[in-house]
Amino acid sequence: MNNLNIKKRIVLTGGPGGGKTTAIDLIRREFAGKLAIVPESATMMFSGGIERAENDNVLKAQQTAIFHLQKHLEDVQRATYPECVILCDRGSLDGLAYWPGDEQDFFTHMGTTLEEELARYDAVIFFETAAKSGESIRSNNPVRNESEQAAVELDNKLQAVWSKHPNFNLVGSSESFIRKVMFGIMTVENVIGQYRPNRN
Repeated sequence: MNNLNIKKRIVLTGGPGGGKTTAIDLIRREFAGKLAIVPESATMMFSGGIERAENDNVLKAQQTAIFHLQKHLEDVQRATYPECVILCDRGSLDGLAYWPGDEQDFFTHMGTTLEEELARYDAVIFFETAAKSGESIRSNNPVRNESEQAAVELDNKLQAVWSKHPNFNLVGSSESFIRKVMFGIMTVENVIGQYRPNRN
């Protein structure tokens, strides 16, 4: 019998250019064998040949696909690695920052609620975009093309959503990248420490 209170799923998210992708790679190495990584569904889709769009109908179709892909990928990793903590490269609520309608329209369209989606995750680590400190957000990710201003706006939207989680951990843009990664590793370590294998 599964214990639904076991702490086993973390979201690592944030605005563009926050260092999230690099941090996940380092965290993966630090906790090899204890973590299963869920890749970012939006990057998978856009790097696979789907073009970014500005038309509202197309945007809604894209975000709907990303939302469901994200959740299915999480389920795949949970089934594949039942004893590991799942670290998600973004979560199901990230699409709210890109949704062309209002918040209620998003949840109605997806057939869910804010509370239901927040409850999927045990902790949130939010890497604030470097653009908030006036730094460059250029990266090697070809599907990331936001300007510094757009990065700040997306960061604000994402932070407004994820900060409602009871275990929200903000890594500010003023922190050095090394301190960001250290904070991320400590938060992951704390969640892993809360997990005890179910013996029922």
